[in-house]
Amino acid sequence: MSRTKTEEEIKNFFVANFALSPDPQTLWIGEIIKNGESNYLKWKKRIESLTYMFKDQCDIIFTDSDLSSFEVKGSRHPKIVKLYLSDKVSLETLIILDKILHFTKIYDKKLIDPIWEFTSMKIKKYSPFIYIDVKKYKSIVKEFM
Repeated sequence: MSRTKTEEEIKNFFVANFALSPDPQTLWIGEIIKNGESNYLKWKKRIESLTYMFKDQCDIIFTDSDLSSFEVKGSRHPKIVKLYLSDKVSLETLIILDKILHFTKIYDKKLIDPIWEFTSMKIKKYSPFIYIDVKKYKSIVKEFM
């Protein structure tokens, strides 16, 4: 791999495989060898179309033109988490919205269940690898409000 990819591409290759894995903690090297390149190409495509994907998914999230998708009612998952779990919203969109709205800290206190804890862990681990212009994405969110 080091002969065909730059250091940055190798880092992104592993980030892509961990990000697209259903459970990165149990990701096996055999899976990376088998599906690694296709996962990397899917991930690259998603990152290259991040703004378009984000706008498209914001249309789903902000159907009520407010922040009700982020409200925690009791111990039930908010709409945004349910949308992520049903693959209607990507992990990248969750991360971008968290960089704008900082909801994971609140959810970490209110939602004590393994599903949220796992999702929160993925957000925290993957977030440093999503480089965005927060102002640009804030303005996109404001368009839907």
